[in-house]
Amino acid sequence: MPFTANRAFKARPRMIARAKDMFYFTPEGRKLIDGSAGLWCTNAGHNRDPIVAAIQAQAAEVDFAPPFQFAHPKAFELAARVASLAPGDLDHVFFCNSGSEAVDTALKIALAYHNVRGNASRVRLIGRERGYHGVGFGGISVGGIVSNRKQFGSLLAGVDHLPSTYNREKQAFTIGEPEWGAHLADDLDRIVALHDASTIAAVIVEPVAGSTGVLAPPKGYLERLRAICDKHGILLIFDEVITGYGRLGCAFAAERYGVLPDMITFAKGITSGSVPMGGVVVRKGIYDAFMKGPEHVIELFHGYTYSAHPLACAAGLATLDLYRAEGLFERARKLEKPWGDGAMRLKGLPNVLDIRTVGITAGIDLASRPDAVGKRGYEAMERAFHEHDLMVRGVGDTLALSPPLIVTEDQIGEIFDKVAAIIKAVA
Repeated sequence: MPFTANRAFKARPRMIARAKDMFYFTPEGRKLIDGSAGLWCTNAGHNRDPIVAAIQAQAAEVDFAPPFQFAHPKAFELAARVASLAPGDLDHVFFCNSGSEAVDTALKIALAYHNVRGNASRVRLIGRERGYHGVGFGGISVGGIVSNRKQFGSLLAGVDHLPSTYNREKQAFTIGEPEWGAHLADDLDRIVALHDASTIAAVIVEPVAGSTGVLAPPKGYLERLRAICDKHGILLIFDEVITGYGRLGCAFAAERYGVLPDMITFAKGITSGSVPMGGVVVRKGIYDAFMKGPEHVIELFHGYTYSAHPLACAAGLATLDLYRAEGLFERARKLEKPWGDGAMRLKGLPNVLDIRTVGITAGIDLASRPDAVGKRGYEAMERAFHEHDLMVRGVGDTLALSPPLIVTEDQIGEIFDKVAAIIKAVA
């Protein structure tokens, strides 16, 4: 099983039989509130009728269309809708099937972009400590989570990392973006001085680092990173697999922070988790750089069998319709304060070291047990499922929360009441 303690799971399984709106249901019929939007992805809620109907109708019309040298109309329709949500001239879309594929696609586009412009020496990629960019070799190379890297050899060559933006002493118990830390972007200048700008292709960061436990960017950090990239001709990629599609109250975090990256990766919320899909949105200048030479020649030698799969495109269109019809991005903005206030009620409970919230996400750090790092977080996740009818995400000894955007204020209160009881139970 992926990212799962297999032996512990099989000793006491956590099985899900069905889902609807804000809830999961076990095979025995227990109803669990979903505090994590599945895996940060069911932003519109589970099994929403318009999305289900769109998938069913598409399956009866076109089940598969080859994406190499052919296409189907919904692929272009969805691409146009995604581009319309992205800021600035981010107006060309490349579809794939997951966040991991989206990251590796963006990294390959960055390398190829410099190559076709005659800058083939720009091959280095810069990630960030504690960053998560999926599980492809490119993603784990630029990623900065040690457990995702240590078993897999030397990974890609020519990769460096910015420092993490988190400092508990300076930032503990922050709602929104912390005041301290913008200067950490300046480390990119140090990396440039070490390697020379002529060797660096791109920097990739999550605007909010989600999988590591919800680390919001310090105020001004992303703006400084953008300015340094511009100074040295380096592409800036925002990995918005988690932050995209309303999680921070906007279509993309780039909009919230007023920073225009050169590429945005997306997945998860594009279909509200209903059908696997991911993609990359690129700026017009990047797309145009490839559109040279004979027109019958393939411009970018990259793609996937299931790129822009018809069922995924149908699900994506229905999901975007639902976001718009129900104003879910705007709803997330209105709920951000009660969500943050609810999370901060947990301050002072046993072993709570820090709480961070931004948008409709929260990370709650619990003290590790001296003899078993990660055990308290695992027990909290397990107790939540079996004893408190709540789904949460455990990341080591951090509890990560990110419910569907249809969550109500009463349900926010219920989620944090349950989390409080769980924290006390694992004390």
